[in-house]
Amino acid sequence: MTDSVTAAADETPWPDGQMLALDVETTGIDPETARIVTAAIVNLGVSSDPPKTTWLVNPGIEIPAEASAIHRVTTEQARTQGRPTTEALSEIVADLTGALNAGWPLVVFRAPYALTVLAREAARNDVAFPPEVTPVIDPAVLDKQVDRYRRGRRTLPALCEHYRVRHDGPNDALQDALAAARLAWRLSRVHPQLAALTPNDLHTRQQEWAKEQAAGLQGHLRRTDPTATVNGDWPVLPAPDHTGQEPE
Repeated sequence: MTDSVTAAADETPWPDGQMLALDVETTGIDPETARIVTAAIVNLGVSSDPPKTTWLVNPGIEIPAEASAIHRVTTEQARTQGRPTTEALSEIVADLTGALNAGWPLVVFRAPYALTVLAREAARNDVAFPPEVTPVIDPAVLDKQVDRYRRGRRTLPALCEHYRVRHDGPNDALQDALAAARLAWRLSRVHPQLAALTPNDLHTRQQEWAKEQAAGLQGHLRRTDPTATVNGDWPVLPAPDHTGQEPE
């Protein structure tokens, strides 16, 4: 990557300012139907011991055994110890909205999944969700852009290992949020052309890069499956159109 843009004088380059890191664990892999089971938000740049907030949520449905095996929360635990979805979601979205209104970047690994889950949950529970979520920093998009031909897995644990970033527990919302923040910071140091961008500029670039990356993956998949489709929308997938008409 050769992009190198100097940050505007009145904007703090994102690695050195305040950031909010977010992660969610859910009932499934489809962001259109998944329900939140746990969530975590970490406020970075405030102190050496950043404020952390976590939620255990009662999703109102059975948690599939395969999902419980990953995040270690059972249906019984969620029902007896979890917060009502609307109550927890209102707090999560309020924290997210407050950070965005303050201009703080939101760090989310594979943002289209986590943020789309939040948006759909908000719609189900009549919780107002920001019409535009920006600026977002997605280490998955950044890594793929700066080192696109590297072989190997690109999961959060794999990237933390590659960049020698501390990760204290995969599939734990708090530890994943912290690891994503550390990874974003490390990427800015390893690839200073990223750090030279303002948060808003970086957000715009990631929108472009995500589309290019999706197109590349789709082309690869269509070698064996001519119908394969990869959505390149970022950082939130547009809501499905149920009218039968093409989205505007």
